[in-house]
Amino acid sequence: MTTQRLIEQIQTKKSFLCIGLDVDLTKIPTHLLQLEDPIFEFNKAIIDATYDLCVSYKPNTAFYEAYGIKGWNSLLKTINYINENYPEIFTIADAKRGDIGNTSTMYAKAFFEDLNFDSVTVAPYMGKDSVEPFLAFENKHTIMLALTSNEGAFDFQTKNVDGKELYKLVIETSKTWKNAQNLMYVVGATKAEYFAEIRKIIPNSFLLVPGVGAQGGSLQEVCKFGMNENVGLLINSSRGIIYASNDENFANNAREEALKIQKEMELILNK
Repeated sequence: MTTQRLIEQIQTKKSFLCIGLDVDLTKIPTHLLQLEDPIFEFNKAIIDATYDLCVSYKPNTAFYEAYGIKGWNSLLKTINYINENYPEIFTIADAKRGDIGNTSTMYAKAFFEDLNFDSVTVAPYMGKDSVEPFLAFENKHTIMLALTSNEGAFDFQTKNVDGKELYKLVIETSKTWKNAQNLMYVVGATKAEYFAEIRKIIPNSFLLVPGVGAQGGSLQEVCKFGMNENVGLLINSSRGIIYASNDENFANNAREEALKIQKEMELILNK
């Protein structure tokens, strides 16, 4: 998917919501556990209930890999269902891969060619030869971890290196890599005060923003400092939407929570 198509979808839906499909079998409604593929059935119900309110879905691959081949098949069925029924949706494989050379190429082929995701998250710690193989795929996007929302982010990401925070050096360096126009960046919502500094470095890039809702991040604060002329934000919510309830009306309740966020986004966009 091109960036322009993503922007057009944001404009049409008045939304820049990304819904994380992080399925834990201990948290989904128990009646689904009787079905042949409860993970896929849960995802399908959530997707059908919310597709018009969001612009992106983001399965975290760990929640599928944990269940072995059955979980991976559920992931395959989920991405195929989205691509076949809602092709306008921007899909993110939240895999956080990070390796070099041929290994990165194989990871990229797995997510971009076999599974046909639009994007994948990657860790940049090993440098350009761990990221550039992903960037080589046309109309595919590589979402690089830049400044994350977890407490441990302060262990390294904000440390001063030669007079500048490490996360800034990482972002600046990434702009020099081949096909850097295909980069997006992960920036945690719980660090909203950093968005203004990040926008000085990458004013036009899309930012995937976890941490709004359950983790305490503020949508208003993120938009105040992080939004650009094309919005440039994908705000992720996972638990707050998909686990809004665990009864038979779970999908409707998920829609209600997604609608609350979409309406807040619409107000922001109309200002």
